[in-house]
Amino acid sequence: MTAAAWIAVSLLLCAVLALGGKVFLLRRGVRELREGLRERLSEETNTLLTLPTRDRELRLLAEALNRQLRALRRERLRYQRGDRELREAVAGLSHDLRTPLTALGGYLELLEGESLSPDARRYAAQIRERSRAMKRLTEELLVYSAAASVPERKREPVELGRALEKALLAFCGAFESRGIVPALQLTDRRVERQLDSAALSRVLGNILSNALRHGAGNFAVTLEETGILTFSNDAPDLDPVSVAKLFDRFYTVDSARPSTGLGLSIARLLTEQMGGTIAASCADGRLTVELSFPAASGASCDDAFK
Repeated sequence: MTAAAWIAVSLLLCAVLALGGKVFLLRRGVRELREGLRERLSEETNTLLTLPTRDRELRLLAEALNRQLRALRRERLRYQRGDRELREAVAGLSHDLRTPLTALGGYLELLEGESLSPDARRYAAQIRERSRAMKRLTEELLVYSAAASVPERKREPVELGRALEKALLAFCGAFESRGIVPALQLTDRRVERQLDSAALSRVLGNILSNALRHGAGNFAVTLEETGILTFSNDAPDLDPVSVAKLFDRFYTVDSARPSTGLGLSIARLLTEQMGGTIAASCADGRLTVELSFPAASGASCDDAFK
């Protein structure tokens, strides 16, 4: 091989090495951008993206991403501030409504103690029912605003089977008054999760209350060892559109029935705060609400119920 050929080969090899180094640095820069962007989107941080590379295009890309991160941070702060102000306003309004509602209840008791005509007594009963609905709404608004303001729930070992049994016992009288005998199918294995017991009790109570208020009977409950709880009941008046709105705030299936429209919204909020999921579906005239709390890594549920 001639000297000129050796020189050409050497120059080509140098060019390949330089290009390989350039590609390596570009790939590393893109990877650092991707990882940095993921960290800053998942965490509350004021830091921006930085790059060790001097590549002009990558630096321009990092600057553009940092501009978007600043805008996103401003929007997030504005949303958080507005959300906090809204919760505080709702809580304040709920507290303010309690006083006139309490006075209204007292005057109604005095009125019902008087000699009233049948029509007047019927009107008083309607006022009583509406005042109770208002009281339930103010209480649910307080619960919702309080629950939304808790960023993280306390955790303790909770047996889902025991919690479900307690919730069903609390509604035993209500089920009997409706002539409903729940069909239970519970796993005989111990299903334990790290949850907020008070929040779980509220979730189960709201689901059962919703089933009693809007269900048409034939109520069934199952608990699987995977931590999935299923509540199903006949609901011939429901359709997929209505079911899709069940967890929306203030949505009620039947406006003629006393309901705040917050029960299932609170259930979803609390469930998600505890790391679980809740969903509803409707098929063949039956409504099914599925509540799931996946096991944490390394958790075991091999022990039998005591």
